[in-house]
Amino acid sequence: MSAGHSQSSVSAGGKHRRALAGVLALVLTFVGVEVAAGLLTGSLTLMADAGHMATDALGVGMALAAVTAARRAARNPKQTFGHYRWEVLAALANAALLLGVAAYVAVEGIGRLRDPVEVDAVPMLVVAIVGLAVNLVSFRLLHAGAKESLNVHGAYLEVMADAMGSVGVIVSAIVILTTGWPYTDAVVALALAAFIVPRALRLAGEAIRIVVQAAPPSVDVETLTSELGGLPSVTDVHDVHVWTLTSGMDVASVHLVSEAAHTADVVRAAQRVLREHGLAHATVQVEDDAGGECGSEF
Repeated sequence: MSAGHSQSSVSAGGKHRRALAGVLALVLTFVGVEVAAGLLTGSLTLMADAGHMATDALGVGMALAAVTAARRAARNPKQTFGHYRWEVLAALANAALLLGVAAYVAVEGIGRLRDPVEVDAVPMLVVAIVGLAVNLVSFRLLHAGAKESLNVHGAYLEVMADAMGSVGVIVSAIVILTTGWPYTDAVVALALAAFIVPRALRLAGEAIRIVVQAAPPSVDVETLTSELGGLPSVTDVHDVHVWTLTSGMDVASVHLVSEAAHTADVVRAAQRVLREHGLAHATVQVEDDAGGECGSEF
């Protein structure tokens, strides 16, 4: 089914490698600034946002790595799938780190609700404003690519989450400066931790789904099998496998039993059905009624 394969998503993402690299450099630089500021000011909210930005930097780094791996995939004949699964493994590590950051912030936040810590809000506010500016620049760099590439769109969403974190720090600093309420930093930090956890769990769930090779949610395997079985001259459909190789790349393999004299017509018809289900990367094997016990292999 090579005629049905498409590399458009790879080329679209490849056009924006420099933008991804620029955003990664900006975010990593600011993470260092935010950690230092958090330690100097005593702000748990800054530390929480720094942890959040660090994991988001990993997300942007994964997007950049995926684009780079896609460009190099064809250069090593022994690695027929390239390095796509490294993105999935990094996603699992990212999720674990996110949950670790959330747990740390939650424990520290609860402790500070019991025993408030004085926070220097002025430098905290300055750093948060700079952080928001970094996010706005990153938005600008990724805006065009987010419309063309799913991979870049994921990085764009990471930056959006960072912006929300920066806004939270700004709000916390302003409340401290205007009211002096000693629990502000802890409350906002706990809110950031609550924001982090669902994202981490969704990321881990998606990565685990890919690792166990479950069918993507966007593909109804029963409907797909039924439509393939309804093709002219197809008498049986078996060994239907649909899985995700890496984010944005769903693949499939299927065996069809057909009475047609020209199997190329059956393959082309199956290609159309598979593409309608978002499966441009697929392998179709056409057999006659004496196709053997191929199903026993699985």
